[in-house]
Amino acid sequence: MRSRDVAAALVGELRDLGFPSSVVLQRAYLPLTELGEVEALHVTVLINGRTTTMAGRGRMQIDHRLELAVQQRLGSDDPSAVDSLLDLVEDLTRTLSARRLAEAPDAVWVQAEHAPLVATEHLHELRQFTSLLTLTYRSWETV
Repeated sequence: MRSRDVAAALVGELRDLGFPSSVVLQRAYLPLTELGEVEALHVTVLINGRTTTMAGRGRMQIDHRLELAVQQRLGSDDPSAVDSLLDLVEDLTRTLSARRLAEAPDAVWVQAEHAPLVATEHLHELRQFTSLLTLTYRSWETV
């Protein structure tokens, strides 16, 4: 299974969660968006890495690391705006944990890491909320 297939399956899973149509859901290789484009909530799935190890005779274990970047420009310095976006990312963590991806049922969820909770340099310099959730899914291949 290719990492791009797991990433595409994760985007499909996110679409099935019923985000409003104003939310931009996408798969990309760069999480960069123009500041003016971040007025709407952006959820971007990126391939972060892939680790391949032997899992037994003639079988490879592949860990696909995907990043879920959640970004939105903030209109004020009110901490409640950050709180609500951070709640969204934490809710996504709970929802996606231990869940099979419908479009990649052979990929098994392994772990989630949420760091940074909030990218402080984006908050300070761009007045933009950015949070990264790294998800690891595992698949196996016969060699």
